[in-house]
Amino acid sequence: MNWLKNFVKPKLRELVGGRKDAPEDLWRKCHNCEEMVFHRDLEKDLWVCQHCGHHMRMDSKRRLVMLFDEGEYQTIELGEALTDPLKFRDIKKYTERLKEAQGRNGATDALTVAHGKMGGLSVVVAVLDFSFMGGSMGVAVGDGLLAAARLAVVQDASLIVVPSSGGARMQEGILSLMQLPRTTIAVEEVHEAGLPYIVILTDPTTGGVSASFAMLGDVAIAEPGAIIGFAGARVIEQTIREKLPEGFQKSEYLLKHGMVDMVVHRHELRATVIRVLSLLRNPEPAADVLSIPASEECEAAAGAPPPLDAAPHKEPGDNPAE
Repeated sequence: MNWLKNFVKPKLRELVGGRKDAPEDLWRKCHNCEEMVFHRDLEKDLWVCQHCGHHMRMDSKRRLVMLFDEGEYQTIELGEALTDPLKFRDIKKYTERLKEAQGRNGATDALTVAHGKMGGLSVVVAVLDFSFMGGSMGVAVGDGLLAAARLAVVQDASLIVVPSSGGARMQEGILSLMQLPRTTIAVEEVHEAGLPYIVILTDPTTGGVSASFAMLGDVAIAEPGAIIGFAGARVIEQTIREKLPEGFQKSEYLLKHGMVDMVVHRHELRATVIRVLSLLRNPEPAADVLSIPASEECEAAAGAPPPLDAAPHKEPGDNPAE
């Protein structure tokens, strides 16, 4: 029995019970530089550490508010997936883990799908939340991404996906692995409709998610310092028995080796995505194209070819018979 925890702490709470409890999340510790950051400063800086520039993880609601015009969007209700198809149990039942994650996050699963406007253009955004069981992909996530793709086709809208995941959900076994081809088919439906598909790679994007829809974007944008890959670095080192290069699997390393198209700071992310969308969705020129007829002098200056019936010019000595 822990005497301090079970006896002393309750007594102290009784003594100060009349005081208003202070929130426990007023300060957040940066995992990179270990500095403490005030929560209001974090909100203002879009969860980027003001000391070292480290991009902290964001939940799906903050992501959606950051991306959409005026922070306004509409979420879609996703259908119910199989709750516990394999009756999985480790230390806890899978159903218990799901209920805990749902109560903590206020969402039914890791994926949230919303639609609205970005820069005045119609978009459908699907966001994975790492705080919900590591953003793992099960049947519900596969269903949600398929629904997002088909909604984009119906609305003639661009599809934007923001993955943050450890990969496939082990508690659903082979059913979670089946979501890899399902999500790939969903992306293909968007491509067949001629609509842009943009992926914003955040920390982390790994496992079965990176092996499917996360790496199929027409444009792949990554946040600074994000870990992007399939297997973990330690697993790779143990397999090949070699030391990996510095910064391996970081977004900057992938940009250098051609795996992503750009690395964009979170403060510039929304503006960058809008600019990319405007280029992909507005192929027409911004103004009327003027046709200026070329004059004879211009044609002569450009070296117009001689008429077909004109005899070729010869210099003396060109004919060997002379």
